[in-house]
Amino acid sequence: MIGGRFETLQLERDGKVLHVRLARPEVRNAFNGTVVAELTRVFSSLTEDDPAHVVVLSGAGKSFSAGADLAWMTEQSELPEAENERSAAAMAGAFLAIARCVKPVVVRAHGHALGGGTGLVAAADIAIAAEGTVFGLTEVKLGIVPAVISPFVMQKIGAGRARTLFLTGARFDGREAERIGLVHRAVPEEGLDAAVQAVVAELLTAGPRAVASAKQLIAAVAGLSLEDAIPVTSAWIARLRATPEAREGMGAFLAKRPPSWIG
Repeated sequence: MIGGRFETLQLERDGKVLHVRLARPEVRNAFNGTVVAELTRVFSSLTEDDPAHVVVLSGAGKSFSAGADLAWMTEQSELPEAENERSAAAMAGAFLAIARCVKPVVVRAHGHALGGGTGLVAAADIAIAAEGTVFGLTEVKLGIVPAVISPFVMQKIGAGRARTLFLTGARFDGREAERIGLVHRAVPEEGLDAAVQAVVAELLTAGPRAVASAKQLIAAVAGLSLEDAIPVTSAWIARLRATPEAREGMGAFLAKRPPSWIG
């Protein structure tokens, strides 16, 4: 369970859904050291036994996230090299905690999702965006590069598309984000909440431990050849289908009743 107080996040539980909102609307939910630490704390603290089956990450106010707080970034640039690098590694750790979270993470993007905001979208499992959301890997406009978010972005959109976006820093909208695979779906602003709720409802019909296993499976198989993947995947399904959750799920299907995790 997640405990303690938060300065930059709002947490709310709604049944089996945990809502995590970036709560710095006065700066369009820009990152600073506290945001980094609190995101890491939330997403790394979630375990399979947490009552939440789905996490929805959103931003309070007019934007999802405008990326890194430039005042904070300037402060980090003036640190000694080792401290500067530790700060960057901590920021990378926040994105990794989201990507490796045992719960499925759904992003609700609106307004601006620039720099690190685009990185958050990439680190999540599923992202739903308003069509007018402004995305961009705009770091080169500031004389830097999207270094810590680059693995997450390239995993979503591929190196070829990343090449253009990283080098130009061009902004693009939600429809283009959907076309290149950064977001699962782009919808009109007035339909954003309904689209997020539809994805959450679908996730809640899945076995929670199976979802966690599916996330791990993707990471384990992605870099393997077909031949090398076969022993890994064979052992994986053999182990998983012997679990109580799998037996419940298959038994419920045969009995034409909802499985125990629904309801």
